[in-house]
Amino acid sequence: MFHRRALLGVPAAILAAPYVARAQGTWPNRPIRLIVAFAAGGAADSVARVLAPRMSEKLGQNVVVENRTGGSGSNGGAAVAQAAPDGYTLLWDASSHIVNPSLLRGLSFDYTTAFLPVTLAATFPQVLAMKAESPAKNLAEFIALAKRQPGGLNIGTQGNATAGHLALAQLQRLAGLELTHAAYRGGADAARDLAAGVLDGTFITALSAGPIVDSGRARMLAVATEQRLPSRPDVPTFAEAGLPGLLIAEWCALFAPAGTPPQVAERLHGAMVAALAEPESKARLDQLVAVPVGSSPAEFARFIQEGRAAMATLVREANIRID
Repeated sequence: MFHRRALLGVPAAILAAPYVARAQGTWPNRPIRLIVAFAAGGAADSVARVLAPRMSEKLGQNVVVENRTGGSGSNGGAAVAQAAPDGYTLLWDASSHIVNPSLLRGLSFDYTTAFLPVTLAATFPQVLAMKAESPAKNLAEFIALAKRQPGGLNIGTQGNATAGHLALAQLQRLAGLELTHAAYRGGADAARDLAAGVLDGTFITALSAGPIVDSGRARMLAVATEQRLPSRPDVPTFAEAGLPGLLIAEWCALFAPAGTPPQVAERLHGAMVAALAEPESKARLDQLVAVPVGSSPAEFARFIQEGRAAMATLVREANIRID
């Protein structure tokens, strides 16, 4: 028999190995937990709740969404990093996954080794929007206005170190601007203050900005994507508006704990891609202004690696901190 103390330093993945080996042939034979690292009702959570029932149909077991918030997504990450790599506990994460390694200290896990990338599910385009009363009717006029009054324009985002904040930092770097960042606890709050005229502008998702733009209380100047949005064909990309290179989007994706059996990871990927391809899923994602992706595990792994390196540079050069 092993002495209890002898087991304390043994990684959980090793202790779980016999169980994982037995489970491979019958997986899944019980419900699957999908840990969403963010609050219910947000963009990432909304997409998870669209796709989870369809994954359940493909896998023959319930995929149960469980929100584990806090720590800029790291609390959810920790829960999955510590779980057995048996395919029954999965992580639904967002772009903070590639930013947190450059911002957070003292984590109980390593983002670079704790997870197996399964697929990039969807992206949420970021848009620069201005209040209706702003004299800036396009990106060129906005840049000229900002240069006339350094630090005088207040631009809201979803919060510190979010995709909107990173996009704002990149905008300042590329255009040589000094803007005042106003960090909110979500894009909806920033959009509300933009509509009220409290902010000069916002860098948030097209989903959050859409209602106040449609009501005439704000206007979109540019979108940080390679192509125009089908739902907003009149909004140019930053490249079209004269500022190439600004390409940042929020995203949501599926991860499994490192060490998950290849056969299980393959089935998870297939179920997610099939769920994304369903017409009903596409219609719901379109309502959320989310762009479905469904990348291969290899493509997603490269995306994560390249994105983590790019965000580390941007965080360092823009001196981004989490308060």
